Amino acid sequence: MKAFDNIAVFGCKTTTLFLLHNLNIPHRVRHLITISPENGQKHEVADYSDLTAYAAEKGIQLYQAKYYSLKHPEDQAYINALNLDIAFVIGWQRLIPAEVLSGLTIGAFGMHGSSMNLPLGRGRSPMNWSIIEGRQAFYTNLFRYDPGVDSGDIVDTFKFQMTERDTAETMHFKNTLAMKYLIERNIGGLARNEFTLTKQDDSLTPTYYPKREPQDSLIDWNLDVQSIERFVRAVTRPFNGAFTFAGEQKITIWDAQVFDLNDFGYEKAHPGTVVAIFESGKFLIKCFGGLLLVNSHDAGCPIQSGLQFSSNGLVVKQFERNPQGFFDVVEGH
Repeated sequence: MKAFDNIAVFGCKTTTLFLLHNLNIPHRVRHLITISPENGQKHEVADYSDLTAYAAEKGIQLYQAKYYSLKHPEDQAYINALNLDIAFVIGWQRLIPAEVLSGLTIGAFGMHGSSMNLPLGRGRSPMNWSIIEGRQAFYTNLFRYDPGVDSGDIVDTFKFQMTERDTAETMHFKNTLAMKYLIERNIGGLARNEFTLTKQDDSLTPTYYPKREPQDSLIDWNLDVQSIERFVRAVTRPFNGAFTFAGEQKITIWDAQVFDLNDFGYEKAHPGTVVAIFESGKFLIKCFGGLLLVNSHDAGCPIQSGLQFSSNGLVVKQFERNPQGFFDVVEGH
């Protein structure tokens, strides 16, 4: 029986590199479609990884796309000339255009996750949003790309736990491991072109998370302490980190935790005020509903007791919410 094993990987992040390093399948990845460091910087790709050295070491044919969207005719002509059977898409964060999909024998397969499972929670930054929303579980789907936004038919699904200690980084770790597992579990059927696709539940109206920009990581001190703690975890590394201002000086908070829901005598302090500094350099911020302990930060000024954090005149973006209070909304709503 013919094996459809002319396999490519599309990606440009450390998650792509992890998958390439750790994927255990009986077929060689022959091609790697990625973007240059210049394009990575231009498109502000969080956790970008230059995969050139890895491809050279492993003998993988590498192509750096001119356009991240793959809409440039030269990109499409190059990829279609490879006569690919299967492409796995991880760490790409862009749609795959129909002109590329039509050139694949079996198809392009990627992952999209949501705390509610598809078709709910399509769109951008679902792991970040799931932390912000305080979700407790996450579904990673291996699906076959079509030209729509996360609308393809599903090959397989893996559900994992979200804990109170998960961050943007650990969620990436878990999601990448889920993708690795799903590929390994299904590669036999994919390579024989003998697999089952399940359509997304058309009785549900699809919902979409909005894109998050670096400026959306500005802390809103009007939120309660638990919401702020989740927010810090959601936008920490590999993203730009939650930030605030002391006057005009920017402070980035990388790691924080709810210290206590009691105020320890600081109940009269204004939310966003530094109320105590420990000998280790960690410090407490008064918030609505309790105190936030900052474990790791970058600051352009000394942190002193009584320091008041603010938005420095910037407007905290208010994202639309659905009737349940979450951030995935019906398209066009």
